Amino acid sequence: MTTLRPFTCNDMFRFNKVNLDPLTETYCLSFYMQYLAHWPEYFQVAESPTGEIMGYIMGKAEGQGESWHGHVTALTVSPDYRRLGLAATLMSFLEDVSEKKQCYFVDLFVRVSNKIAIDMYTKLGYIVYRTVLEYYVGDPDEDAYDMRKACSRDVLKKSVIPLEHPVRPEEVD
Repeated sequence: MTTLRPFTCNDMFRFNKVNLDPLTETYCLSFYMQYLAHWPEYFQVAESPTGEIMGYIMGKAEGQGESWHGHVTALTVSPDYRRLGLAATLMSFLEDVSEKKQCYFVDLFVRVSNKIAIDMYTKLGYIVYRTVLEYYVGDPDEDAYDMRKACSRDVLKKSVIPLEHPVRPEEVD
């Protein structure tokens, strides 16, 4: 049985197997600490009965007015535990937190080449809101999709009307 629990500082010493996956964005420890300090309610771990970290989700709430939203900063599941619905469970958790915070939508960025993740997010109700050109730094840089799902506060679903043109990273609010 999988347990969802809050992420703790000690988890940073235990999540390498999950974090060292090529599709996972890895950040410096101070970045994780900043999220843990500012948005602990958005930072959850899926743990196996043996105490192994199966996956985690990290996010935050940001924006103002109708741009107030939940943001998925990182979602990852260990290769050993994929295809079990853990990512969907973690996403549902973050969406519930965003609903409680009265957000208008939840958004996330995903590499345009990550078709498996894009398909999963689409099945969870997310749409491609816009393309962000050269969002991911690399050789070459890679575009991202900004995917969104409206929360119940956005009754008219204005937050998920797709933009017709791509944007640059500096234009992302």
